[in-house]
Amino acid sequence: MKHIIIGTAGHIDHGKTTLIKALTGKDTDRLKEEKNRGISIELGFTYFDLPSGKRAGIVDVPGHERFIKNMLAGAGGIDLVLLVVAADEGVMPQTVEHLNILSLLRIKKGIIALTKIDLVEEEWLEMVIEQIKDDVKDSFLEKAKIFPVSSTTKDGLTDLIKEIDKQTEEIEGKDLNKPFRLPIDRVFSISGFGTIITGTLISGIINDGDKIMIYPDEKEARIRSIQVHDMKTNLAEAGQRVAVNIAGVKVDDIKRGDVIALPDSMESSLMFDAKLELLKTSERGINNRDRLRIYHGSAEIFGRVVLLDRDELRPGEEAFVQMRLEEEIACQKDDYFIIRFFSPMITIGGGVILEPSPPKRKRFKDEVIEELTIKDRGDPAKIVEQYILKASSTYPDVKTIAKQSGNINVERCEGILKNLEENMIIKSFKISGEPIYLHMDYINMLKEKTGDILIKYHEDNPLKAGMPKEELKTKIIGNIGQKISDSLFDYLQEEKTIKLLGKIVSLWDFKITLTKEQEEIKNSIIKEYNSMKYNPPRYDEIKTKLKYPEKTIIQVYDMLIDGEELIRIDQDIVFSKSAYEDSIEVLRSYCEINKSIQLGEFRDLLETSRKYAIALLDYFDQQKITKRIEDKRVLMKK
Repeated sequence: MKHIIIGTAGHIDHGKTTLIKALTGKDTDRLKEEKNRGISIELGFTYFDLPSGKRAGIVDVPGHERFIKNMLAGAGGIDLVLLVVAADEGVMPQTVEHLNILSLLRIKKGIIALTKIDLVEEEWLEMVIEQIKDDVKDSFLEKAKIFPVSSTTKDGLTDLIKEIDKQTEEIEGKDLNKPFRLPIDRVFSISGFGTIITGTLISGIINDGDKIMIYPDEKEARIRSIQVHDMKTNLAEAGQRVAVNIAGVKVDDIKRGDVIALPDSMESSLMFDAKLELLKTSERGINNRDRLRIYHGSAEIFGRVVLLDRDELRPGEEAFVQMRLEEEIACQKDDYFIIRFFSPMITIGGGVILEPSPPKRKRFKDEVIEELTIKDRGDPAKIVEQYILKASSTYPDVKTIAKQSGNINVERCEGILKNLEENMIIKSFKISGEPIYLHMDYINMLKEKTGDILIKYHEDNPLKAGMPKEELKTKIIGNIGQKISDSLFDYLQEEKTIKLLGKIVSLWDFKITLTKEQEEIKNSIIKEYNSMKYNPPRYDEIKTKLKYPEKTIIQVYDMLIDGEELIRIDQDIVFSKSAYEDSIEVLRSYCEINKSIQLGEFRDLLETSRKYAIALLDYFDQQKITKRIEDKRVLMKK
C-alpha cells in the first residue's frame, strides 16, 4: 500500500494550522506557548482521511523565520506540499524561503492554498493570484493549481480536498525493499512506557521487536512497540509518520537529528562529498572553508565547505564540495541537504550527497572530480564498479557493496555485479560459500606485482624451485585471510601466472637450469646419498668430499631438498628420495604380516643405527604413515 506525507509551508500567520484544522478537524499546535501566542513553534503532526479512503500523514511546519530549523526538520519526508499564502498579505519573505527550501529538497508535487479570502475584495484577490503565479515561476510549483479558500467559511475546501486526493494518486510509492531509516524529529517519554521517538519513515519497513541502531552515536536498542496515526500496529512502512517506543535507551541518549536504522547499515562520519548549488537569489556567494549551518534530515550541524575545484561559489552556480562537519552525522548517497549562512541565518543553497563517508579530499584533483561526476550522474552500475575499484583491497561482499554504493537493494546489486562480471570488468571469488568481488584492474595489478616479485626472486635464487607461499602472500596482499589468499593464488595459477608447488610458488614457466658444474655437483651428491642409503652422510661430510666452491654446493644441496630429491627428516638427518621410499616399503611389508613394528626390528631390517631408525619412525608419525602405541608402531589407515 502507498503511504503519503502532506506538508504545509508558508509565512507566519498565513493560516497553515487553521487550514489543517479545517480540513481534518485536528489542531496540530500542542504546546501551551503556541496556543497563547497563536503561532506554530514546533512541528505539528496529524493525519487526513481522504475521500478515496487513503489516510495521509500531515506535517505542519512553523512559518516564523526564527523557527526555520524546525521547519527543515519536518520537510525532508514530504511527498506533497501545501503552500499556504494569505490573501490579505500575499507572498512574504518566509513564503519565498520555504519555496526555495522545498525546491532544493527536490519536492516534486504541490498545491497552493490561498487562505483568508473572506477578508479581501475580489479585485484584490485576483491581483494576489497574479503575484503568486509570478513568484512561483521557474519553480516546481509553476504549474500548480491555486485554490482560494476560507478556513472560517469553509469556502473552497471541497475543491482543495479533491485536488489533494487526486495528486496523492500520482505520487510514486516508497521503496520498501531498502533497509529501514527513520530520522528522529521528536523525543519524549511517557510514564510506564519509557522513551518515545517520532519521525517519517523514509525507507523500508520496521517491525515490533526489531533490533535497531541509533546513529550517529551507534547505540543499540530494540523496538518495543509502534504507532501509526495514533493506532498501535505491528509494523510500519516507508511513507508513514511513526511513533516508536524504544527499549534500551533513555530520552537523554537521543536527540532530534539522530537516525534509527538497522545495525551496521550506515556509517557515522564527520565529512560528506556533495554537489552543491547556490540559489540565484542568494545575497552573496561562499568562499572556500566558509563556516555554514547544514541541515540534513532532521539534523542541524555546523561545518565548513571545501570547494574542490574553485575558490569561490557565486549565486546560481553549482560545484563539487566536501562538507567537513563539527559533529558526526549519518547520511546516505542521494540524500538532500540545505545550507544557510552562519550569520545572518538565511537559506542560500543546498545539494545532494554523493559520498556519505569519504576520505579527506585534496582540492583541484582531476581524479576526485571524475569520481564525483560519475556518482552525480547516478548510473548504479558505474557507481558499483567505481566502489569495487576503490575497495578491492578490502575484498568486499555484496552487502558491503550495496551499502557503500548508495544503499541500493541487495538483489538489484547482485544483478549489477552479475552483469559486470559477464563483461569481465570484475571477478567474484567464493569464500566460505559467499562471494567477494574484485575489479579486474586490481587483479591485473596483483598479477603484475606477483610477476615482478617472482622474477626478482628467481634471479636471486636461480636454483630454488620457488618462493615460500607465505612470503609471497605478505608481499602482495599483506595480512589477509588464508581462504582469500588461497583463492587468489589458485586463480593466478589458472591464469598461468604462477605455479603452486606445495608451500612454494614459482612463475608458471620457470625451470631450474643447471650449469655443467652444478649438474656434476648434483649427480655427486645424489650418488653419495644413494650409496650410503640408510646411513646417510652429513652435509659437512659432503662439502669436504666435493672439490667445488662451497656457495655452489649449498645452492645445489638446497635445490635437491626443495625438489624433494633429498628428504630432510630433521635438522641434521637427510635421506635420498629412493632410500626414504624404500624404507616405507620395508615398513609396510613387515607390518602387513606382523601388524606392528618395534624400533629394534626396524633398525635391523634397514641395517642402520638406532639414531637413523628412530628419526625415520618419528617422521613417519608426523606424516601419518604410522601411529605410535606404547613401544610399537602400527600403519595408519589410508
